[in-house]
Amino acid sequence: MAPVTNSVVGIDDDQRFALMKFRRSVKDVLKPEYNDHFLLRWLRARQWDPEAAEKMLRDSMKWREKWGVDTTLQTWKPPEVLEKHFPSGSTGFDKEGSPVIIVPFVGLDVWGLLHSISRTDIIRLVLVHLENYLATARKQAQVHGPAALKVTVIFDMEGFNMRQYAWKPAAEMVVTLLKIYEANYPEILKTCFIVNAPKVFTLAFAVVKKFMHEYTISKIKIYGTDSKKWKAQVLTMVEADQLPVYYGGSVVDDNGDPRCQLIVKPGGKVPKCYYTKNTSKENKKEYSKVTIKTGDTHVVDLLCADPESVLKWDLGVESHDIKWSVRRRDAEGTEEVVHGPHTLHPGAPSVGLLPVSGPATYSVMFDNSNAFMRSKKVYYDLVIAVPAKDLDTSDIPEDDASSSNSTAL
Repeated sequence: MAPVTNSVVGIDDDQRFALMKFRRSVKDVLKPEYNDHFLLRWLRARQWDPEAAEKMLRDSMKWREKWGVDTTLQTWKPPEVLEKHFPSGSTGFDKEGSPVIIVPFVGLDVWGLLHSISRTDIIRLVLVHLENYLATARKQAQVHGPAALKVTVIFDMEGFNMRQYAWKPAAEMVVTLLKIYEANYPEILKTCFIVNAPKVFTLAFAVVKKFMHEYTISKIKIYGTDSKKWKAQVLTMVEADQLPVYYGGSVVDDNGDPRCQLIVKPGGKVPKCYYTKNTSKENKKEYSKVTIKTGDTHVVDLLCADPESVLKWDLGVESHDIKWSVRRRDAEGTEEVVHGPHTLHPGAPSVGLLPVSGPATYSVMFDNSNAFMRSKKVYYDLVIAVPAKDLDTSDIPEDDASSSNSTAL
């Protein structure tokens, strides 16, 4: 394949005219390496509107200056806890020469990191990694052509735990990163394989994708725990000699590890010796408690006023199982079950979320009607929130560690 040049193919006359107009309007902020392939990313992200693309690019340039992406970030040294406990890495390239990024997501201890460092530090490290991968992609494009300018990503969701991401500061960080990505790195994703995704992940993704561009969503492929299926799909894009054995390839690290954890950092639980913030208050969640007698039900009604909201739950039962479900009732009185019924077991609480829309009433029902011998003691924390309004997703860098220590929901 020919190396990347400043000329582009596959666009029509109107698009070429838009590119010419866009290039002329932003020539004062362009670096030498920002060629027409770079400009096309912003035009495509704004449906070939040169004025809108110019605003997006100029806003991004201001953002890069604010975060020191091209200056201070180049020499910034991450805190030790972040270097040791942030999961990600790469063992090679896809068939078109693009970097393949692997993220063992279960190794991201959001709770531990956000009690040890600021959210800003985590964002900075993500930016450093992303800028490094894009620099590698530009070098690859000199040999493999413009197809190498994008990245291929594998998110391994094995062991995904909803509880961490029902915690407000964690949700804020995830949404902030998504907003930064969408506003400043348009059209860089070739494909994202989300593998080993448990059923509960689909609920979380339904909420998160509200903050993502349709283009980004179209590039995401979600697979469950059937490794034969997702490995076969990954191998259509990445040769085996560029992948760890665990992901369907043939690469092991110097320890013979099929996951290549010397190369792809696994992250892991952050030791409490790194904590700089008091967690005692956050650990003491105030639950509502109720004893549901034999043959009875208990219903909690929640009003949803906004069209794009989220129902969050944290539920437990002290002994013996109990059924629970969620019903929706609209303004006309039409009712339907929108979640469940599920069985709540003693032990660890069930934590999750569900996209909901209003105006409507959502009713969470605990059903003990089929029990004839035992009452059930249930505890719960239920809330309907509007993520776009409820979360602090400012992308202003703050070095004050306390800025990330919000009250847990």
